[in-house]
Amino acid sequence: MDLGELIKSLRTAQSMSQGQLAKKINEVYGTTLSREYVSNWERGKITPGPFYLTALSAVLDVPLAVLEGEVERRAFMTDIVGAAIAPTVASDLLSKGFAARLKGGPAADEWEAKLGTYGTEYMSMGAADIQRRVSGELVVVQQQLDDPRLWSVASRLMTLYAKTFPGSDGAKAVHWYLMAARAADRSDDASAQVWVRGRAAIALGYEGASLGVADVLADQALEISDRPSLGLLNAVYGKAHAAAIRGDRATALDLDTKGRLIFDKAGSHEQTSDYAVPYWRLNVFRSLLLARLGDEKAAVAAQDQAARELPESLPRFATHLEMHKGLMLARAGDRAGGAAFARRALDALPPEKHSLTLRMLMDEIER
Repeated sequence: MDLGELIKSLRTAQSMSQGQLAKKINEVYGTTLSREYVSNWERGKITPGPFYLTALSAVLDVPLAVLEGEVERRAFMTDIVGAAIAPTVASDLLSKGFAARLKGGPAADEWEAKLGTYGTEYMSMGAADIQRRVSGELVVVQQQLDDPRLWSVASRLMTLYAKTFPGSDGAKAVHWYLMAARAADRSDDASAQVWVRGRAAIALGYEGASLGVADVLADQALEISDRPSLGLLNAVYGKAHAAAIRGDRATALDLDTKGRLIFDKAGSHEQTSDYAVPYWRLNVFRSLLLARLGDEKAAVAAQDQAARELPESLPRFATHLEMHKGLMLARAGDRAGGAAFARRALDALPPEKHSLTLRMLMDEIER
């Protein structure tokens, strides 16, 4: 996707016309941008300069590095090795990559089993542990992409890897989500294409980060297939959270209704995997959504429903629910009390079980 196409996708995902985008930039930055100028950007006739790239980044809620193309120019291997601070770790990663190329790596079925294991471990492991282990797997699978089936594996690993970076840091998380979507497209596996985009959308929407990208990826998932699936469910709730954060209550509630209908057909019985959305997890999504909308009664009902079925082996998600209560207190006017309530809930969880999403939620409540 070139810059013009990206600007158009981000704009249409927020239901803005070219004129509305120009007007919004003019209101925020005191410029005299015209609709025709926006049209020229989108058709590639004019490239926005640094000033307007910054304006577009703010108005469309997309990391500046994505618009500048910086993250697209980084090599796949460079990004992975750059995430490993210790030289000995980088050496191990390089060794794994060459060994996989020389000897061949796991078969497709073995990779699927690995993905299943990571999906379960993600629910309870800390981000640093997941990041370290998945980076090694990415280096290995990168050497096996002559097999189209492994593009599907790679795309799902990239999505998991992206989750180890906070969406608010912009370049890293969004770069990996976008690259995961492109990898899924190389697999010709529609279910992977939808799941990767949907998972990215709910991750960014739940975190309240890079909402423009969340909308674009969710819309792409909806365009690829309207068949009820967990990927589609994630995409719908990603858009719902983005709408709630922007204050679009009607859209958020409409998407919540649509999401529950999809869940009725596609909800999973598996309870403890990142690749699953059982009833309790649906209600964790809804708990935060309704708390953001200020619908206290419905949010409490969702929290109660989630708590009744939440496995005891997943205390991190119980912490999510408690922190949602802190958000409700803050939104009701007791900002100090809400922040203190959420902080106590977070502090009660062992630090090694903290996730980046919980830390970002704490930041949202304190704001």
